[in-house]
Amino acid sequence: MADIRPVAASWSGDADEFVRVEEVVKIFGDTVAVQSVNLSVRRHEVFALLGSSGCGKSTLLRMLAGFEEATSGRIYLDNEDITSLPPYRRPVNMMFQSYALFPHMTVEANVAFGLKQEGVPRNEIHERVFEALDLVQMGGYARRKPQQLSGGQQQRVALARSLVKRPKLLLLDEPMSALDKQIRQKTQIELARILDQVGVTCIMVTHDQEEAMTMAHRLAVMSEGQIIQYGTPRDVYTFPNSRFVAGFIGSTNLFTGTIVVDEPDHVLIESGDLMRPLYVNHGISEPLGMEVHVSIRPEHIRVLRAQPESDSNWGHGMVSHVAWMGSYARYQVRLDSGMVIEAMVPSLALAQADAPGLDDEVFASWSSDSATVLPS
Repeated sequence: MADIRPVAASWSGDADEFVRVEEVVKIFGDTVAVQSVNLSVRRHEVFALLGSSGCGKSTLLRMLAGFEEATSGRIYLDNEDITSLPPYRRPVNMMFQSYALFPHMTVEANVAFGLKQEGVPRNEIHERVFEALDLVQMGGYARRKPQQLSGGQQQRVALARSLVKRPKLLLLDEPMSALDKQIRQKTQIELARILDQVGVTCIMVTHDQEEAMTMAHRLAVMSEGQIIQYGTPRDVYTFPNSRFVAGFIGSTNLFTGTIVVDEPDHVLIESGDLMRPLYVNHGISEPLGMEVHVSIRPEHIRVLRAQPESDSNWGHGMVSHVAWMGSYARYQVRLDSGMVIEAMVPSLALAQADAPGLDDEVFASWSSDSATVLPS
């Protein structure tokens, strides 16, 4: 592993850049919905804007579509400034959260609607409509009405309608929110496959971290109108840049402590929550004595009966809760300090005769490369 925690590359200068947002601001009355956002999306990339309700992600998406006008800043698509272009002049299609299918029209008519409005010849419309329906595996449902379809099928029709016009940029607004969990998980993979097959550049908005991490090549975490961190799903999950991101992307254990050693290849932190110091194998270039936070994901914590031999990275406590989750069990361990931490233990480990159980005295341990130091 690298000595220093990876830092994402600059937004600018990407030779394959397709969408560029420069210092975009959106103000509604006294409310700043989007604050000086900079964004770069590559050609053929699926990019996710991830955040909770009200963070500004949907407003940013609507500005890309042209449905909202930016208060300031510029938006470029394929090196063309589209900031002031109306929606109908942008080579952009948006699939709405509600799917917005016409209930009185058949599936075929819904998908064909935009092409008819543009005056595309009838023969070409028919060919393109069924090409799009076959792509989303809905060719056999062309004569049905939306109310005769399941939620997942309606979503596929909405996607076909968005793709049939062959947009340069596809925008997806909470594409899975109307589906139940089991269908949603299956559809995420299927939709990702379709987008890769078509090769269209896509920006999606979601509040669901699993959805973003499953479908997107890269993502940006937003909060209060700002982009807090961006990168590949793996990098953002593994190397969060703040407590907010660490807690928003998955679950984590956060220890608070002070820096006692800070070298290029490691940092040593003393925490009142642990019997031993935290040793992390990356430096952070911060002053000694500074208060910091250390993020350790539950899947990196081992729950042991025997005391570790290491001089760092472990704590002593008692198992306060065990939840069986199928492929793994979620342990809660109350440390001697009173802090409760979580560990995810594979089910196979629970089959061992000495597997810790409820109320057992245990040691929680982790490796030095599984922790990340967060200055904020």
